[in-house]
Amino acid sequence: MRILVISNMYPSNQAPTFGIFVKNQVEALMNKGNQVDVAAITNPNMGKKNVAKKYSSWIYSTFRRLVSAGKSYDVVHAHYAFPSGLLARWFHKRFGTPYVVTCHGGDLNKMAKKGRFFRNQTKKILKDAAHVIVVGHDLEKQVIDDFQIPSDKVSVFSMGVDRKVFYPRPVTDIHKKWDISPYEKHLLFVGNIIEEKGIGDLVEALPKVKQRFPTMRLHVVGPAKQESYLETLKERLQTLGLSEQVNFHGPKSQNEVAEWMAAADVFILPSHIEGFGLVALEAMACHTAVVGTKTGGLAHLLDDGAGVLAEPQQPDSLADNIIHVLNYDDERKQVVEKAQEKVDENDADKMTDKVLAIYEDAQQRNGK
Repeated sequence: MRILVISNMYPSNQAPTFGIFVKNQVEALMNKGNQVDVAAITNPNMGKKNVAKKYSSWIYSTFRRLVSAGKSYDVVHAHYAFPSGLLARWFHKRFGTPYVVTCHGGDLNKMAKKGRFFRNQTKKILKDAAHVIVVGHDLEKQVIDDFQIPSDKVSVFSMGVDRKVFYPRPVTDIHKKWDISPYEKHLLFVGNIIEEKGIGDLVEALPKVKQRFPTMRLHVVGPAKQESYLETLKERLQTLGLSEQVNFHGPKSQNEVAEWMAAADVFILPSHIEGFGLVALEAMACHTAVVGTKTGGLAHLLDDGAGVLAEPQQPDSLADNIIHVLNYDDERKQVVEKAQEKVDENDADKMTDKVLAIYEDAQQRNGK
């Protein structure tokens, strides 16, 4: 099968984690014998001038690719409804090629709410898609109820966790490699350093955690999308007297992230909104207990004892749940064991097979 993947996020050597979940799926599709071309933005830098430049260049180059390829693609897969789906829909209108859209959260929770134009375009993109994949049940409800997409055209499943990368490792070895003290309690956050990820709430929760565990240490892994916000966090940590107990490590490769996850005592994802929470699933695959917030896909991912849920935007609730996980070793082990059921359900190989089945159905219904 010849597939074109369109995405406004895709990793590069300069930004190895930018949209890494899309690249992982592309490689999984290729490993199953498919030819996959990618039309994507690989530059994560923000700012009005940079955004205008990279999006206009991406749109122009993608149009050129679509026009030159004609009907040679069997299916187009757009990651994020808008703007990627806009290009996929144009190709469908021009050549009749079916397209599939994966909604990851930001496209519905933020982009579609920017104004009438964006909402109307999103609705058209979802309506004309052969199939819509959403990574969480809250997104499924939005697609069906808010955008009136038939439920039989919507599937709910994640991008999947690559268990060849994310798996438990000997903690002692990782401690030595990264010079991590075995005498401290290690908290880990992995993600973009932006307000929506709740990192500010985590900072406010730390004094209470420190009261119970004086030697605790927070490790933050991920890029700072807004340098000013990072500086605000550092200033607040200094005010709280916690600067020495928080380490900002910047972005890491997937293998390095997996090692940090395996070494941590608890992984924390205090998001305000979250389509699914793949990074939490990756921590679960490394046999690390997860504390998350009751929002979006996280509320489903961590239910039934697979993780511990705090109230979103409530530092006291977050602190209490972190303390609880650190305080009870036996209960933490039970959480880790229960989490493996969710890891099995979301194995990347299984998810790839589901995507291929959707492609094949789209082709059949399109007469290709």
